Amino acid sequence: MNETRKTFLITLFLTIGLVGGNAVRSLAQEYTPHTYIEQYKDAAVQYMEEYGCPASIILAIAMHESAYGGSRIARHLNNHFGIKGPNNSKVIRSAYKGYASVEESYADFIDFLRRRKKTEQLFEQYQPYEYRKWVQGIARSGYAHSPSWSSKVIGIIHKYNLDELDIQPEGDRAIASLDESDETEELYTVKQGDTLYDIARKYGTTVKELQRNNGLTHSRLRIGQQLIL
Repeated sequence: MNETRKTFLITLFLTIGLVGGNAVRSLAQEYTPHTYIEQYKDAAVQYMEEYGCPASIILAIAMHESAYGGSRIARHLNNHFGIKGPNNSKVIRSAYKGYASVEESYADFIDFLRRRKKTEQLFEQYQPYEYRKWVQGIARSGYAHSPSWSSKVIGIIHKYNLDELDIQPEGDRAIASLDESDETEELYTVKQGDTLYDIARKYGTTVKELQRNNGLTHSRLRIGQQLIL
């Protein structure tokens, strides 16, 4: 191989490697919690102001279900909430609903909550700052089947302070402060040997209440699982 051709090939490989590396870094940077929040927080606040569902709930569920916009159904179907339904995608075969835009996905999430009997009542029962009660209500409705779904959504809200976007009581933040009481009293991490009965007795509640708060339909627990007390 002559020197000119050898130099050309080396340069080509280096260029491809550099472009590929930049593409990987670009993808990694694109789907991050902070970029997602910046891009969609205004939409979440808008729907909160219009319908009453906390912006923190809208954003946290979208972030969790869409992997910050990076999941396959988010990228190919604009589906950021994991809602099932028809789609016309020729790229992926999926039981998830397809949307023309991410904005349509957000709008349909609110409609989804409003058209289901188990969640439509949340709009009348709870205020936009009562995000924990909204999470519990949505979990009880069967929206997600994972026993740790509620704690993961709340964890996202806490980690990124999404509740700061929620409407607070006018002239009185004491109610919000009560709702934001010590997290260690409201979230319990399951340890080896724990049972729902033992946890309920320790914290002065009942097994049925723990199951209701966490959307559980059984008594099985796993180490590391977080429970809303």
